[in-house]
Amino acid sequence: MASNVQSDDPEIFPSPKNISPPAKRRKLTGRAFYKSLGSPSHILAPMVDQSDVYQAWRLLSRSFLQPSQQSSLLAYTPMLHARLYKETQSYRDHHFQPIRTSSTCPSTQSEAYLDGNPINDRPLIVQFCANDPDDLLQAAQHVAPYCDAVDLNLGCPQGIARKGHYGSFLQESPNLIHSLVSTLANNLDIPVTAKMRVLDTREDTLRYARLLLDAGASWIAVHGRRREQKGHETGLADWTIIRYLRENLPKETVILANGNILGHEDLDQCLQKTGADGVMSAEGNLCDPGIFAGEEGRREGEKRGEYWVGKDGRGGWRMDAVLRRYLDILYRFVLGKDPPIRTPLFVPSKTGYNVQLDTSSPREPTTTTPPPPPPIPQPAHINTPTLPSNTHPDNQNDQQPPPKKRKQTRQDTRTTSPNLLAVQAHLFHLLRPLVSEHTDIRDKLARARPGDMEVYEQILSDVEDVTRHGMLELETEEELEPLGVVEGGGDGDGAGADVGNKEEGEGEGKGEEEDEGESSAKAVERCRRPWWVCQAYVRPLPKEALKKGSLKLGKKALKKLQAEEETGERNHAQFAQEAMKEKRELVDSVRERLDEREGVPKKEMAKEAMGSQLLPSEQ
Repeated sequence: MASNVQSDDPEIFPSPKNISPPAKRRKLTGRAFYKSLGSPSHILAPMVDQSDVYQAWRLLSRSFLQPSQQSSLLAYTPMLHARLYKETQSYRDHHFQPIRTSSTCPSTQSEAYLDGNPINDRPLIVQFCANDPDDLLQAAQHVAPYCDAVDLNLGCPQGIARKGHYGSFLQESPNLIHSLVSTLANNLDIPVTAKMRVLDTREDTLRYARLLLDAGASWIAVHGRRREQKGHETGLADWTIIRYLRENLPKETVILANGNILGHEDLDQCLQKTGADGVMSAEGNLCDPGIFAGEEGRREGEKRGEYWVGKDGRGGWRMDAVLRRYLDILYRFVLGKDPPIRTPLFVPSKTGYNVQLDTSSPREPTTTTPPPPPPIPQPAHINTPTLPSNTHPDNQNDQQPPPKKRKQTRQDTRTTSPNLLAVQAHLFHLLRPLVSEHTDIRDKLARARPGDMEVYEQILSDVEDVTRHGMLELETEEELEPLGVVEGGGDGDGAGADVGNKEEGEGEGKGEEEDEGESSAKAVERCRRPWWVCQAYVRPLPKEALKKGSLKLGKKALKKLQAEEETGERNHAQFAQEAMKEKRELVDSVRERLDEREGVPKKEMAKEAMGSQLLPSEQ
């Protein structure tokens, strides 16, 4: 019988210690710095918006690795705004919590807390966006004692980055980029790294990478998508450009690859195809936090009943088991209290329980249980008056008016903890297929308030119930039905087509090979799992979005399409890009007019502090 995730298991959840900030260490750079971290080949990528990967989620991702391997997973913090971090104490307290303070927990200033804890949150890189070298340096000096390096975000493609002139919108300012990186490299006690997106051509991308390295970046992380590739235009990341960088930069250059990671098998494939030293996962990790677990970790999970393996040999981590782990981590590390005692995970035919499927209730399988206890007698001192059936209180002159109903107020659970604020968004990513099947759980999750652990425990109970039913139902089926393409936005790893960057010698997506790269059918088939198993988010590619109506062409693109249809030349990906460009220009112009009317400074500060309200994106 598989056991549940015990909250006091030291092998899964190492305990934090009271440790003072580390003493100043000798600064290593480049390949030497990379080796000092253990040459990590798997990296948890930074994200922004509603997908921030704070310390609790990093702990969850590392918990699926063997204890001796947990420190081999390199992680990035969410993107922080350098100017706000430099100027605002509350912004620092709410976004990076390396030690206990009065705003987190009354204790001494030297007690290690969450972010950058030497016991369970290393190696760690703190990422900033910035457009002023002095702001960036002062912000980096705040976090330097509690992390291994500082990273400059040069990949954010969102409109808020365009308005604030940071992220990928610094590409047209090479002198400013050089100044940002060199200022950190020359004045900071820890290394500086940079995360970038590819440009329109290989040659431009190579010049861009050399600029960063010449300025003093110890390594570069390269997202294989261009700045314009987001939302329905996300498409596939181009691994061939990353390979081109590998072949044309010095051999000692450390390169991390990013993009097209749908499952664990894609990690090694990316390393092989690109020649990169390490590979990042962002959205793939949000959908499956166990994506980095190796064969040994999956075997251990199968023994515990947490990892499911189907008859076809394909498997995945059960959502109810992952949700248990996540809540237990929140209890122990963020809230500082013991998790509830949990019953063992349900495993069909292995629990010893006489489980029977009740077809009349899809949510409640029946079990052989003892009869219910007798009703609790009412205390003698309470008299409940009864009225004859033919009378009504309105006809009784001496009848007292009924007592007013007391308004039931819920305990105020508002919190400023970033780990608790991110839970709802994380669960929508994690449980996406399940809440699509069970909309009542989706609605309950939508109403959950940050820090309301009672509601999240109810959601866990519901998830366990439907998972039990789904597992019993699957036992009666011979094969799974193919899952449909999931529509939606986002700019992370979730490419719609199979990762299938072509084998060497197959070209770069020209001719007939291009059709395969414009279909998500293979990716859907490869990633399909039961709805209660963690699985990749497969997004339609631009061509499919056009056919489904999710992406509509503007007047210019439509006119060009009609003209090219007459000549027999059609390029759906190009039409999609032009349509998205027209749409972005329209939205940006409307936002600028609103900002002029309502006042920019206050609104911009709020946006930069809280992040854009667009769909979650990977940097």
